Amino acid sequence: MGHENGSLRPMRLLIVEDNPDLAELIGTHLREAGFGNDIVATAEEARILVEAGNHSALLLDLGLPDQDGIELLRSLRAAGYFLPVLVLTARSAIADRVAGLNAGADDYLPKPFAAEELIARVAALLRRAMGENGGEIACGRLRYDIATQTVRVDDASIVLAPREVQLLDLLMRHRDKVVRKTQIESVFFGLGEEFSSNAAEVSVHRLRRRLQSLGAGVEIVTVRGLGYLLRAAP
Repeated sequence: MGHENGSLRPMRLLIVEDNPDLAELIGTHLREAGFGNDIVATAEEARILVEAGNHSALLLDLGLPDQDGIELLRSLRAAGYFLPVLVLTARSAIADRVAGLNAGADDYLPKPFAAEELIARVAALLRRAMGENGGEIACGRLRYDIATQTVRVDDASIVLAPREVQLLDLLMRHRDKVVRKTQIESVFFGLGEEFSSNAAEVSVHRLRRRLQSLGAGVEIVTVRGLGYLLRAAP
């Protein structure tokens, strides 16, 4: 069953690239820019994760070992999965670009590319997906722009660590609702990462203290046995 872009999808990118060195380089550039991401090397792994619905956009290499990326993209679109897709490929001929766009790609970036252009294209892709004017969430004095992942208290921009931004993204999208610890672990920490049993608690505690020190006018409430809830402070 397909899924439209939902307002509660966490801001995380899925990178599908079978060259491990290039995949890690792309992932590092995006993490440094504040975009959490997961990396897989095959079309089958990509399909499973797209169906899980935990990613905001797909960065897709076309030369995959088990299926051509264009065929994967065409099958995802046919199944009703409409998350934004940026094709990253060494196929730079006009015919190849047209084929990718016709299969359902939203943008196309030929290899090799500069990290700055990759980040700019990803940000633009997410802005278009969210709507230029519909991507801000407010809670208390806190303002969060989904597309650019920028955070403000009133009109003052504030700087958070990349992982604090990812956690805030999840909590703000579910504001006034309980976010389970397992959601934080699967989305915030990503695939294949090692983390201790209390890693979620530690991360929430750090973000809670940071928001309090900024006078953000919000509180993160621990709902015992369930998870955490972000709401405007009383």
